[in-house]
Amino acid sequence: MMQLLQNPETWVAVAFVLFIGLIVYVGAHKKIIEALDHRSARIQKELDDARALRDEAAKLLADYQRKQREAEREAEAIVAEAKAEAERIAAESKTKMEEFVARRTKLAESKIGQAEAQALADVRAAAAEAAVTAAEKILRDTAKGQVADNLIARGIADVKAKLN
Repeated sequence: MMQLLQNPETWVAVAFVLFIGLIVYVGAHKKIIEALDHRSARIQKELDDARALRDEAAKLLADYQRKQREAEREAEAIVAEAKAEAERIAAESKTKMEEFVARRTKLAESKIGQAEAQALADVRAAAAEAAVTAAEKILRDTAKGQVADNLIARGIADVKAKLN
């Protein structure tokens, strides 16, 4: 037994057992466990906060992606509307141009018709004038005196009235 007390490993073992006993007596193990529990709770809270931030970031990302898709759809709708408007304006312009050309053509045809009618009237008037002059000359050469003059005047008036 004496030799057992002189052995340094024995004293180290005794000191270790006393140290552990002192720690248990003072309650250090409870404080260590409590500190570890607090640390575990703090880590768990940080993990929960990180998950919440990740979820919030995912929601924000989804919102921005949704808004981007809406903006793209709106841009496509605006482009489609602009194309439709341009096509409508082009069709309207074409229709107006066709109407303008048709009105101008009709106006030109009308003016041509009026010019033809005027030319025809001028030719008829010239023909009537020539016929009257020729008839007057023939009647003057064949008829003489006051009766002839009255006949010629009345005949000329009748021819003029009928031809014009």
